[in-house]
Amino acid sequence: MKKLLVGLAVVVLVLFGGLQIAQKMVMGGESYYVQITTNGEKSTSQDSNGNVSNEYDYDLTGYNENGESKELSFTAFKDRPLRKEAYLKITWNEKRGVTSYEEVQASDIPTKALNQLKGA
Repeated sequence: MKKLLVGLAVVVLVLFGGLQIAQKMVMGGESYYVQITTNGEKSTSQDSNGNVSNEYDYDLTGYNENGESKELSFTAFKDRPLRKEAYLKITWNEKRGVTSYEEVQASDIPTKALNQLKGA
């Protein structure tokens, strides 16, 4: 019985570890920082149930921690545009493009990236 429980625990740990690695490969990537400077391009869609949703498409230049730039395109599924002048940390994946974003404070941005964003 002990061997069965240990074996089961090992299988669960291996599966969990494999899922974490797969998640990192699919959704993980390099971090870039952008500042929202426009309201984005608004589009509206309606699903089969009649629910209407707004999307805002953004094309912005992002900078990594070394100050290297990359053109980034992403969509925000929100009722209104992202807040102008807000800073975002964007995760960019070579195979999937932008996989996530979150608002950050200027103090959270690496110096070289922040200097590029401020035009210094």
